Amino acid sequence: MGKQTTTTLEINCRGRGLFEFTDRVRSFVAESDIGQGLLTLFCRHTSASLLIQENADPDVCHDLESFFAALSPDGQPGWRHRSEGPDDMSAHIRGALTQTSLSIPVLDGRPALGTWQGIYLWEHRTSPHRRQVVLHLLGE
Repeated sequence: MGKQTTTTLEINCRGRGLFEFTDRVRSFVAESDIGQGLLTLFCRHTSASLLIQENADPDVCHDLESFFAALSPDGQPGWRHRSEGPDDMSAHIRGALTQTSLSIPVLDGRPALGTWQGIYLWEHRTSPHRRQVVLHLLGE
């Protein structure tokens, strides 16, 4: 019979950008007493997303932001959805092009991340937000 556990993490974002929370995920897995399994992360928002990316060089996060700023700039003429400001629709487009869930194998009681991989919440809005990420771990 397998075991499972869940938690919800709150991540405070200062505005648009990538916010690493790898250590919080590692702690959750370590405290779970599950050695082998599958960890699912789910972001409960439509204008933020999840990403596994290099965490050694901050220029990677900067360049990702620059790319998406060019791909989906704020305040485009003709966009009708502007309920929360000029960054509203561009944030939804960025969220649609990225992902709201991740699956990570757990091996020997640890997420099976590579050496330079970190787990990030990618906030697509320009103002501060408190985001929720649900973690679900299933295994033995």
